Amino acid sequence: MSDVTAIFWDVGGVILSNGWDRAARAAAAKKFGIDWEELQDRHDLASPAFETGQISLDTYLQRTVFYRKRSFTKEEFTDFIFAQSKEFPESRSVLSDVAATGKYLQATINNEPRELNERRIHEFSLRREFKAFFSSCYLGIRKPDEGIYKIALEVTQRNPDECLFIDDRELNLECARQLHMRTIHFQDAAQLRRDLVASGVGINES
Repeated sequence: MSDVTAIFWDVGGVILSNGWDRAARAAAAKKFGIDWEELQDRHDLASPAFETGQISLDTYLQRTVFYRKRSFTKEEFTDFIFAQSKEFPESRSVLSDVAATGKYLQATINNEPRELNERRIHEFSLRREFKAFFSSCYLGIRKPDEGIYKIALEVTQRNPDECLFIDDRELNLECARQLHMRTIHFQDAAQLRRDLVASGVGINES
């Protein structure tokens, strides 16, 4: 088996919290007094286009929240969305320790809308470790569709068996494995570190 030369990471749920997941939407519904089921139904309809870059954050909010007059502004609601993002320090440390070896191409493969993706890249200095961002909003395709993994492999010119993909969702890992990529199912930072070492990945101890 080839040595690992490239590591692809999911972001939300691994390095950072999920940016705008069900829990965050439920919190928003409670804070702003929005009907939860209506928000969720409208999100489900708008989310595919939002995450694949077909509609902007403004259009998404118009379809899900501001289709009628509200007692709060788009700016207030947007600020709430952005404030939900938190770093997971322990798994970020693992990422940094791998990056410090200088041995691997590191990139993301993640589902995220453009405005949230770019804000998180900047706010959490993700360019420090990642050289490329294979985000659904740029590629027009989402995990678990095999096309997003194929694009990452083709652009980086890597064979699947020299690539390792890390995600917290099993379905996303299944599709990567079908392309013969190696995978790690993220559960916590300690387990991630152990599984990386077991996969032959060098890690500088911070």
